[in-house]
Amino acid sequence: MEIKKLNRYVVNTLMVAGLVLGGIEVARADSSTDIVNALVSKGVLTEEEGALITKGRQGEVAAQKKKEDKAWTNGVNIRGYIQNRNTMMMSGDEGVNLWSDKSVGDDDSFSGGGQNFLIRRARLVVYGDVGERLSYYIQPDLASSAGTTGHIAQMRDAYGDVYITKDKVHRVRVGQSKVPYGWENLQSSQNRLALDRVDAMNSAVRDERDIGAFYYYTPDDVQKLFKEISDSGLKHSGNYGMFGAGLYNGQGANKSEANDNYHWVARFTYPWKTESGQFYEAGVQAYHGQYKVSTGSYRRQVGAGYVSASPTIASEYGRGHTDQRIGVSFIKYPQPWGIQTEWNWGTTPALDIASNSIKETNLTGGYVQAMYMTKNDWGTWVPFVKWQYFDGANKAETNAPTNKVNDWEIGTEWQIAKEVELTMVYHHMNRNNLVTGASSSTLVPTDYGRFQANALRVQLQYNF
Repeated sequence: MEIKKLNRYVVNTLMVAGLVLGGIEVARADSSTDIVNALVSKGVLTEEEGALITKGRQGEVAAQKKKEDKAWTNGVNIRGYIQNRNTMMMSGDEGVNLWSDKSVGDDDSFSGGGQNFLIRRARLVVYGDVGERLSYYIQPDLASSAGTTGHIAQMRDAYGDVYITKDKVHRVRVGQSKVPYGWENLQSSQNRLALDRVDAMNSAVRDERDIGAFYYYTPDDVQKLFKEISDSGLKHSGNYGMFGAGLYNGQGANKSEANDNYHWVARFTYPWKTESGQFYEAGVQAYHGQYKVSTGSYRRQVGAGYVSASPTIASEYGRGHTDQRIGVSFIKYPQPWGIQTEWNWGTTPALDIASNSIKETNLTGGYVQAMYMTKNDWGTWVPFVKWQYFDGANKAETNAPTNKVNDWEIGTEWQIAKEVELTMVYHHMNRNNLVTGASSSTLVPTDYGRFQANALRVQLQYNF
């Protein structure tokens, strides 16, 4: 008995010494408690002795956890992606520009079009949570341009989500963020199959973003479904609520407010899953506001000659032109076949070249995209075909030029690994050139002319 008691005292002494020595970190306290509980269960320690040993440690653990919860830096995350592009013009008109991609064009293109290699996007995202009520998201683009200077940093997103309820069903987003209009607009360029967003939807909001305040309602079951779609590798558009509504400036990302007038927007989308496991999503969205067009000199034909002038704006449009749309969306996620389509109608400011003035005009347009997803030892393949149509104007470009688009794209995305994606697209373009630069010495004598051309476009994307 004396030997047994001596053994117990020795064990007690060793345990106490080991737990109080500075070499034992607080972060390991849970493991130490487990060891004590195991010794109690084996009869080496009594319950009173085990409680005495762990009593002090429990206080230290609680203090450490409380300290860690207060440190917002514990929730800092960083991710990003880079898109490298190259385009080979195959046939069609010369001296063309694709306003959304400077790698498209040739030696006769305006304003730096037709670059050999181009870094289209270089995004770095810093995001995280501060407590249970606030999430933050900051995303600059390191491949933006200003005039002839490229690869400059420009803010894309800078906002916070304030959760009204801890279950994240109700939240308010304030800052510069995407305006909830259009499924493809909300989908990250990191996840989009086609290299560019369609003009019909993307012309709604410059760079898809603006400064504003938006309320999002996302029931718990919809949150789970959004996450399940994303976790399945189906490249969802992100959680912008089952219902969203808000006010924003209206001039677009990184643009100053011009008329002290809010735009409003509302969107409803509903995802569902069939018994076979197929995911679907359908939505409707609308916005309304007054938009002030920026004007500048452009070259047009008058009679047998050419003149350069800036368009006029009637006094009735002094505070802006009517800018309003309504659109519908439908997505059948590729499992393996998929279809994605959107269409919208509305009123927009537009350049009338004949009268050299900015007027209001109706618009219509959208797209249909079919795709197929397959996987093998080489990776994931998603071939697709896309048709887009637009009869309207791009209000955010200088002079709000009229834009008529009837394009076809056939391509495939090869996800070599989670970190690397290669996309190749044959693009038939039938549209207006929205880039200006015509002069007496250029091949194309006027601005905003129509063109048809065919190009092979390639993109290599890194995800990290």
